[in-house]
Amino acid sequence: MATVTGTSDSQYESRITDGRHTMTADEPAPLGTDLGPNPYEFLLSALGACTSITRFMYAGRKNWPLERIHIELSHDRVHADDGEQSEGGSGLIDLIERKIRFEGPLDDEQRKQLAYIATRCPVHKTLTTPTVIMDKIE
Repeated sequence: MATVTGTSDSQYESRITDGRHTMTADEPAPLGTDLGPNPYEFLLSALGACTSITRFMYAGRKNWPLERIHIELSHDRVHADDGEQSEGGSGLIDLIERKIRFEGPLDDEQRKQLAYIATRCPVHKTLTTPTVIMDKIE
């Protein structure tokens, strides 16, 4: 569970806690004061961390020599290809790109399997399947 608190003093700064950790989200200037990642950067960080953790779990179970994973993620809104359905008919879709580099003496088959495992991480599944967000206003 996460709790997010914002105040009118700094409209774009949000304090986030999960009970053990405290983080700050913000927007870069001129909107905010850039005290932390923006919400999309947190989303990309969650996907990248989950991707890395899932691959290390898998490689560990297989006793593969995965030493390090380097993942660069970016988000953009792009025009949908012709014939592709987009949210709300706007013609735009969200595109997340992941550039992944494995380090360690892995063979081609191990690298191929680790590339596939990226699609199996729980955050990836959440982002690529229908999700329901239910608001309870107090």
